Amino acid sequence: MASALEELQKDLEEVKVLLEKATRKRVRDALTTEKSKIETELKNKVQQKSQRKAELVDSEKPAAVVAPITTGYTVKISNYGWDQSDKFVKIYITLTGVHQIPTENVQVHFTERSFDLLVKNLNGKSYSMIVNNLLKPISVEGSSKKVKTDTVLILCRKKAENTRWDYLTQVEKECKEKEKPSYDTETDPSEGLMNVLKKIYEDGDDDMKRTINKAWVESREKQAKGDTEF
Repeated sequence: MASALEELQKDLEEVKVLLEKATRKRVRDALTTEKSKIETELKNKVQQKSQRKAELVDSEKPAAVVAPITTGYTVKISNYGWDQSDKFVKIYITLTGVHQIPTENVQVHFTERSFDLLVKNLNGKSYSMIVNNLLKPISVEGSSKKVKTDTVLILCRKKAENTRWDYLTQVEKECKEKEKPSYDTETDPSEGLMNVLKKIYEDGDDDMKRTINKAWVESREKQAKGDTEF
């Protein structure tokens, strides 16, 4: 059985074929919108898969074979929490034992729209977290970090105080906004595409229906030909 990621890739290829064949503006607009939705969903699926692989590697690494005096490998931090006050956006990262290593081993570099955390030599590993495209600008000079018991607290000083951040990053905001009528993760990933094409077909005139039928048949033939070549 094909995975959701494979189904999305097939949907994207099929939409591209249909888009090349379509000549009606209404059809092209609808297919272009659907193409953008699939690309966004595909990107999110790939990112989730990469994060799961990194977490699996981390969980399966035998701690006993890593000498605590070496840096080992670098683990990307993907789990964190955040909240805010009138002046600061606060990011909480849980790292067991981080309060027991030298202070200079915990480094944070700030820019106006990003921060980069590096924790070195913690239980034989290094930990890295890079957050780009913060939702709003921060004050580099006013931002800092604190190390508490098993926790690193990053304090991003808001340039515009008393303003609310609904998201941590601009990318997160854009993804949420594009999700509105998107795919239901519990259903077939092809369902959204099929519904769009069905609506265009049902609402279209005879010329539009002939265009969709022709493009659909040609795309299916191309896909079948591609499958038999392997």
